Amino acid sequence: MNKNISALYEIAQKKTRKIIGLMSGTSLDGLDIALCSISGAGENTIVKIEEFETINYDEEIKTEIRKVFAQKTIDFQHLALLNEWIGILHANLVNDCLQKWNIPAHEVDLIASHGQTVLHAPKFLHQQEKFPNATLQIGDGDHIAVKTGIITLSDFRQKHVAAGGEGAPLAVYGDYILFSKKNENRIMLNMGGIANFTYLPASLNAEAVFVTDTGTANTLIDIYTKHYFPEKSYDKDAEIAQNGTVNQTLLAELKSDAFFQRSFPKTIGQELFNFDFVQRALAKTNLQQISAPDLLATLTRLSAETIAEAILFVVKNTETALENFTVYMSGGGANNPLLVSWLKELLACSFKKSDDLGILSDAKEAVLFAILANETVAGGNYNFGTKKGIPSVTMGKISFPD
Repeated sequence: MNKNISALYEIAQKKTRKIIGLMSGTSLDGLDIALCSISGAGENTIVKIEEFETINYDEEIKTEIRKVFAQKTIDFQHLALLNEWIGILHANLVNDCLQKWNIPAHEVDLIASHGQTVLHAPKFLHQQEKFPNATLQIGDGDHIAVKTGIITLSDFRQKHVAAGGEGAPLAVYGDYILFSKKNENRIMLNMGGIANFTYLPASLNAEAVFVTDTGTANTLIDIYTKHYFPEKSYDKDAEIAQNGTVNQTLLAELKSDAFFQRSFPKTIGQELFNFDFVQRALAKTNLQQISAPDLLATLTRLSAETIAEAILFVVKNTETALENFTVYMSGGGANNPLLVSWLKELLACSFKKSDDLGILSDAKEAVLFAILANETVAGGNYNFGTKKGIPSVTMGKISFPD
């Protein structure tokens, strides 16, 4: 037997596995690195975050990624080079963290790398009949495995697409495994660049679980904060937006986009919600001279209303009163006081952070991919039925260090 296959078999048999989850989101902030101890699998999974760190990307890294990110026309050579470069970068950051944490690589069983999304193209967006849903994450897993000496799982979203999904949201798998609780209806709301949520029924019935993207969360806010204030990467504590007034005419135009009329579940990215998306709406409403505070307030309200409307749609279909739901927030949007206050105004239910469930909200997505790797190696027995958007599959391509 190949020694790597033998090692993987031994890892699968362990009572507890040490898995590093890596996540770099569409906001391009940096790389989240979570070292997790995971025992069991499926509904019996127990996770403990041993170490967590976010390594911020410098401007050079962000600039190189933006050359291909959500672009239809690119330098193809640059994409190929970037795939290798990001893999090496992520491997080096893992090695730096292990050294800082004083943990030798041989004590880590697996790395679970999400990679860097550069294009998300569900069929409804690309509208080319002969082509399927597509998504692309770069940061080659073989480079991570070789540079760290640790078996690496990567490219998780491709199996989801191959099995009929759109490649997102994947949070549902970790949400169901970690956070389902009998007699409590939970909405696990993640507000990163794009907002998505998982509905976890109080019945614990996997076939009743629901997941969808809702649209923009921080993406448009971040883009226009940087546009008006180049020294800022985001509107910290909504300091700018809180000094503005929502423009209802512009808000209505933004919400008129066909994406918001599409049936659930659905996924999306910056391929739609980008600088030009807002510019078109400003032109149609003749509001090109809108102030920065008013625009950021309007974009924040757009996120709040579209998130709330999506949650209300799901709640209505459960025939359970809204006040019997608890929303657990994670992602950067959970730290935006204006966005959160508007969500509380629009949704008459309880609000908490995922921290209240024992998982740091900032670490949640990195932990998710550690869980997905654990399922691929040692679990994979859950069944979400045949509903659209949640194929019952294990995910991740496996790369050996030698």
